[in-house]
Parts: sequence; structure tokens; C-alpha cells
Amino acid sequence: MQNPVVKTTLDNGLTIFLKEIHTAPIISHWVWYRIGSRYETPGKTGISHWVEHMQFKGTHRFPGSKMDQLISREGGIWNAFTHLDWTTYFETMPADKINVAMELEADRMFNSVFDQKEVDSERTVILSEKEGKENEPILRLNTAVVAASFENHPYKHEVIGTTEDLNRINRDDLYQHYRRYYHPGNAHITMAGDFDSHIMIDKLNSLYADKPARDLKPQFIQPEEIIKSKKEILISGPGDTCFVQIAYRAPAANHPDFSAYTILDSLLSGPASLNMFGGGGTTNKTSRLYKSLVEKDLAISIYGGLQATMDPFIYELTITIHPEQKPETVIKALDQEVDRIINRRIRRPVIERAIKQARALFAYGFENITNQAFWLGYSEMFANYEWFTTYLNRLEAIKPADIRYVAEKYLNPENRVVGIYIPTKEPIGETA
Repeated sequence: MQNPVVKTTLDNGLTIFLKEIHTAPIISHWVWYRIGSRYETPGKTGISHWVEHMQFKGTHRFPGSKMDQLISREGGIWNAFTHLDWTTYFETMPADKINVAMELEADRMFNSVFDQKEVDSERTVILSEKEGKENEPILRLNTAVVAASFENHPYKHEVIGTTEDLNRINRDDLYQHYRRYYHPGNAHITMAGDFDSHIMIDKLNSLYADKPARDLKPQFIQPEEIIKSKKEILISGPGDTCFVQIAYRAPAANHPDFSAYTILDSLLSGPASLNMFGGGGTTNKTSRLYKSLVEKDLAISIYGGLQATMDPFIYELTITIHPEQKPETVIKALDQEVDRIINRRIRRPVIERAIKQARALFAYGFENITNQAFWLGYSEMFANYEWFTTYLNRLEAIKPADIRYVAEKYLNPENRVVGIYIPTKEPIGETA
């Protein structure tokens, strides 16, 4: 984290973040676009994810059939992800082969083909992916809970989109979406590894400087600060396991409450890494909900989920119910544990242990070059890189009163969604 970051912005708006790390002859190269499901409208849900898939179908210079071969034969790895707030593409390569990745990404920012046959083929792939998700009880439950957690905000929509929209979207829709959002003014590049920043800036200039940005008017999306009323969702389906998922509002990552919320999550359900690629791991057996639910045979497992997002999202607690228990009993025990945090004094050593665990996971998630390049871009999607570099300091400043304040403010049972999956004892896959 001590290595300085070089930042520059080209005249066309492309922002570049470079971090030299000379510990190994490796470079990780990421291209980030400020487009995800947050920016989609009803009728076009899932279009950003579908465009991401199409980016692997090739350009005239780099046909899709050659792309993977080109990266893998040089000893590289690559992938892409579409999320709520962003879409990103990355390659981690031997340092002397990084030009291949840079040229490929520059070309597909502007020149992806969107062949009609590939569009039709990928529609089938994505619909199959969606069907697979709908056969998983936890994923079905999560889809319903997230949708119920928002009135109007596009976070209510799945990144993969609805079946109706996936059947409706056509080749022109995809191409227009690509042309609107894939350009230098809506992108930034992050790189970490074994390079000279001055040389790398010259290379990036040669690839992008003469490419114009497109006019993209800022899109205002009204945040939803609270879940306005309590809601309960019952879903039944195949299987023999009962699940409960409870969603509370969570603040945007750049909100002052977010750091204390992170420690609250650690106390309740165990430490979790904000890094989407993990890195390291630790048990949640010291968490309050593990002790009060799992150790007392009310639940088989409990875990929490807090994400760093541009707008307020949700904090999820997901519980696998013990076969001999009822969901209502487990939910009551969970509420009692939250009440203890709000109404009883939290000892400072407990907070310090939670902070220590969070620090450790944060360090593990930062240990390789790919993750360091990831954080350069990821933090810019909801705040800025300074958010990342000051994250540990903010955690260290958390006091017991901050935890109680956040718990009382956000974990109100009158402002949450409770989802319950009731198994019908039928084997998964035999019924819709």
C-alpha cells in the first residue's frame, strides 16, 4: 500500500491509475466502465451483463476464437465482471507480454462486432444461466428479497436481468448500449506491477489519446435511504432445507456510517472481506449470531453480506435453519442479539478484536498484484482511491457508541425485509 500511485487523465477523459510494484515480473491491467445494473431501465434489465458477454466474441483484429488463446499462450489470465455500479475487464500477464492485453482492450473498447449469430447464441447461454440461478433456493430467495428492498431504485433488478427482458433485447439494443457507455470518457484504466510509469503512460497515450469521448449526460438516480416498512416474503420450492434471509438498508460505501457498519457486521456474523476476490479467510465462530444460533442448534449456518456500493444498498443476514427449528424462533433469537448490541455496553476489547479481524482480511485481500490493481479501480467506482488508503484508519477510530448508533439506526425490525424459503421436500430440479 506504500507504493505511490500515478494518476493522469487524457484529454478525452480517460483516467489512468498506475502503481509500480517490482516484486515480480507481472502486470495486472484493468479497464473499468461506469455501467452496471444501476444504470438500466425496465425493459432493458440485464443488458450490461449481456454486453460484457459480447465483448468476448471479438473484433475484426481479435476474433473471439483467438482471444483466449492469445492470452493463455502468453501465460496470462483474464476475466470480466458486471456488477451493480460497474463493468470491468482484466488481464494479469507476464510483464513483457502486457502489450497484448493492452492492445486487445483498446480494440474492443471501440471495435467489437456484435454478430447476430453470436447475439442469438449468447441469449441462450444467459437464459440458461438465469434458469440455473432460479433452481437454487438461496438465489431465488435473494432475488425476491433484494427486489422487495427497493421501491424504485434500479438496485432492485438482478444484474442478469429478467427473463422477459432477455427475450426482448435485440442486437441493436446491445450495440447502442455498448456505443453509449464504452468510450474513454466513461472509463478508467488501472494497472499494478513491474513497469515504468512514464513508459506505460506513453503506451496508453498511443492507444487511446486520438479516440474521442462520447457525450454522456450524467444520470441522476434517487437513492433510497430506508426500507420504508417491514415486509415478509414466503417462497416454497424443491429441497429439504429452510432458509431465512433478512435485509436491512446499508449506507453507501462513502457514507460516514459505513465503517462502523463493517464492524457491526463482524460482531454479528463474523468478519468478511470487501474484496470481491477474497484472499485469506477466518472463522465466524466468535460472532454473536454464530454463538446464539448455531451453537444453540437453532441454525446450521449464519453469514452476513455488506457490499461497497455507490448508493445505499442492503445488508443481508442469511441463515440455514436447523431441521428441528422454526424460522420464527430463529428470527426472534436474532432480534434479541441485535437488541443486546443496542441496549447493552459493548466492551472495547470486543471492538478491538473485530477491528483486528477486519484488518487481517483487508491485508489478505491486498496481498497480490491482481488485487492491488483491482482496488485501484474498484474504489473509484463508489468513492475514490483515498477511501481505500484511509480505510484502516477509519476502522481504528470506531468506538462502541458508533456500533450501537449504527445498529439502532439501520437494524430496525420495522424497516426490513424477511424472506423465508419453505422446502416442499421434492428434489431440486424436478419442479419449477
